[in-house]
Amino acid sequence: MTYETIVVDIADGVATVTLNRPDVLNAFNEAMQSEFGVLWREVKADDGIHAVVLAAAGDRAFSTGVDVTERLDSESPFLDREHPWAENEDPGRKLSPRRNAVWKPVIAAVHGMCAGGAFYWIADCDIVLCSPDATFFDPHVTYGFIAALEPIALRYRMSFSDVIRMALLGLHERITAERALTMGLVTEVVARESLLARAQELARVIAGQPPAAVQGTFKALWQSLNVGRAQALDTALLYTQVGNPIGTEEVDRDAVRPAKPWLR
Repeated sequence: MTYETIVVDIADGVATVTLNRPDVLNAFNEAMQSEFGVLWREVKADDGIHAVVLAAAGDRAFSTGVDVTERLDSESPFLDREHPWAENEDPGRKLSPRRNAVWKPVIAAVHGMCAGGAFYWIADCDIVLCSPDATFFDPHVTYGFIAALEPIALRYRMSFSDVIRMALLGLHERITAERALTMGLVTEVVARESLLARAQELARVIAGQPPAAVQGTFKALWQSLNVGRAQALDTALLYTQVGNPIGTEEVDRDAVRPAKPWLR
């Protein structure tokens, strides 16, 4: 498919998806939502794609969330002004890989501003890298909107105290790359010029391992978030039995084992 708001490049089992609306700080609109809905279906269906890298065009921002010019439009489906508590469509349903049942790892490469609705992606990515210039914040309450969907999703990545602090302070506090690393929002800070290459490197490593093992591990861990500890462990046992049949070797262990020069 030809996309208008994103750029997709597939190589070595990795799909690199670039948000491509730099003129509006990669804010998402209805078109981008629809294209992500299609994208995730294609990623699910393509057995040649084993991992995804999510990046962004331009120098200023990964994404500043929803495109407010459409968000505040009286004709926009984002907001029902007459019935503000009506069950309107959540933009995250189309943007999020997890809510589209994509059980393939997604690595985010974040630079510049990452705000508000951008957390629909970040909360559901498996590995998040950022450059030193990255800043994270949620402006909802400052602009008079309730912050609920994105902070609740982030609750599974960060501590409750960090999430609620960010949500309540709005525009008045921006989380730096260094602080994001200490609170677990990101796992690595990489120089801006090396950010995409590093994300793709990690994705290729993952893509080069047995897909059934990767996807089974991945799905078991994500689904464990939805249940209690005992049920999660019971379900985990089923995953290992289905994914690793007794007596079946999927790989040559000697071929994939890292070299150990100290044993030579």
